Amino acid sequence: MTAQSTHIEVPEGVQSPRAKLVYLYLATGGSATVGELKTGLAMTKLTLYSVLRTLSEQGLVERKRGRYAVSSCFAGNEPA
Repeated sequence: MTAQSTHIEVPEGVQSPRAKLVYLYLATGGSATVGELKTGLAMTKLTLYSVLRTLSEQGLVERKRGRYAVSSCFAGNEPA
């Protein structure tokens, strides 16, 4: 079995290390609930809600049915 290399770039407007971590988690793992993010990233819910609000305001993350995911306009943002 061969490991595939996936290159994902964080958009320039994301400066916070925590926001970058959340963005990359969602970009590589697909959608997640706040609880899944809390467990997977060892962050508090308070921190996650703040980060997710900022990413949502920037149009980078969408919330659907209680799950967060990278916005469709940023999904598959690997460079050509």
